[in-house]
Amino acid sequence: MISTQCTVQDWLHLVKAEYLEMPGLKLTKPQVRRLWNLEARTADALLDALVAADFLKRTPRDSYVLAHGA
Repeated sequence: MISTQCTVQDWLHLVKAEYLEMPGLKLTKPQVRRLWNLEARTADALLDALVAADFLKRTPRDSYVLAHGA
């Protein structure tokens, strides 16, 4: 899947599904970018939206993990 062919909602759904499927998943921004072949701006927007929605939380070591309430 190429990032230009997906909407933000598509990416949000995909990232959520991956984190729900693997609750112990812990990724840094660079790992998120490589895993889904995303531009930095797109990855930042997705991660910011998922943190704001309390779906993900950012750890002190700058990894993104599933938030407790998700």
